[in-house]
Parts: sequence; structure tokens; C-alpha cells
Amino acid sequence: MNMSTSLPPRQLPKGKPVSLFVTCLVDLLFPETGMSVVQVLEHLGVEIEFPEDQTCCGQPAYNGGYHKQAKELALQFLQTFENAQVIVTPSGSCASMVRVEYMNLFADDPEWLPVAQRISQITWEFTEFIVEGLGITDLDARLPEAHTFAFHDSCHGLRHLGLGAPARRLVAKIENAQIEEMENHETCCGFGGLFSVKMADISGAMLENKIKHIEASPAQTVISGDVSCSMHINGGLARQGAEGKVRHIADVLADGLRGGQ
Repeated sequence: MNMSTSLPPRQLPKGKPVSLFVTCLVDLLFPETGMSVVQVLEHLGVEIEFPEDQTCCGQPAYNGGYHKQAKELALQFLQTFENAQVIVTPSGSCASMVRVEYMNLFADDPEWLPVAQRISQITWEFTEFIVEGLGITDLDARLPEAHTFAFHDSCHGLRHLGLGAPARRLVAKIENAQIEEMENHETCCGFGGLFSVKMADISGAMLENKIKHIEASPAQTVISGDVSCSMHINGGLARQGAEGKVRHIADVLADGLRGGQ
């Protein structure tokens, strides 16, 4: 189900400073992806702020059914980003949590619901911010040699926010990059946060199915918009003795910028 058509309307973010919500996993495990995000945004002339009080958006607790604990984390998020003009995050799932699920968490809270609504309207996933927010599809990037890419479309970004096209449009403009669409690119990899822990057998079967399609793809690299998916898939590949080939879109774009220089 695609919920993007029912999301609150929002103003274009051109010319406004960006408050970067880097996400838990990027901060703790993939800081190089956070640096790639900053490099790309600075290349586009975007002024970046990093609120140091940011923690988790609350999605893991929310998806696990712990809504009280999720609301506590969400309240911290609202307080931290309350004065932001634009929020950008390199995660479709975190953007979905803020834009969609905060409306549910704060539906009965007259004090914080207006804040949650405003925060929802100014939050953008990384690639949609560039393409749909700034109207930019060509980063003037190039790779040193020809390289083929496929895409894994993460569940929340695809189904809640309608993502997928912005990342493809950006990669299509990189010199020496060629897109080879992968079969079942829109199928879940089986991570789902706590889902992969609480229902490990089902998660493992879903991951095995995703890996089969990746191995059958002629693409050299598979691109994801969430480091959680890339971590899960690359972990599965490593356990099979295969090389991890899933990368975050920000890292691929940053490679193109460095190649262009």
C-alpha cells in the first residue's frame, strides 16, 4: 500500500538550512554514510545543522508494540527539532516514522500534536529532499570506470512515502553508472528491526529469498536507502561466504562526487 498521497502537504525547502537527523544506526555503526550525506548536501550548497541532543526517533519500540516508550523517544525528537526549518534523514523508515506514525502517537495529545504535524511537514528523506525538494537530479558526478547498480526498495520508504524514483534519477545521471533493475526489488529483506529477532525463522527465510535475487542480478552493487537493510543483507551474504554488495545511496553519490573531482 502506498500512503504517500495521504501525507500532509508541505512547502518546498529551497534556501532553508537543514537540520540533519542522522539516525541511530548511521551514528553508531555507519558514520561514513553520515559523512557522505554531509558531503552531498554541502556540494549542493545546503547549510547543515546537527542538533546534538538527537537520539532515536522511536521506531524500534513503536514497531515492537511499545508505544509508551516510543512516545517518550518521539517527544525527545520533537523537542530537539522543534525549531528546525527543514529536517533531512538518510532513512526512508525513520522519515516514515516521523511523517506518518507520529500522527498516531500524538493523536490524543493536544499539546504536542501541532508540533508533530509541523515536524511531519518539514521532514524529508535524503533523496526525495534533493530531487523533489530542491529540484536537482544531476550532481555532476562520475565514477572512474563503468559500474552497474540495482536497487533494493526498503519497505517503509516505498510504501509509506512512495520512494524509489528519486534515488534512481540521481544514479542515472552519474557518468559511468548503469542501472540494472533487480527482480523483486520491492520485496522485504526480512529485517524489520525487532521482527528479525522475535521471528528469526521467518526473517531468515525472507532474507534468503532476497539474497537469491541479489545473486541472480547482473549488477555489481545493490543500492538501499536504509543502512538497516544493507546491514541485514550484507550480514546474510557474509554468513554464506559472499562479499557484501549492498551500499547506501549516499555513499554511492559521494563516490561519484569524488570521482568527478
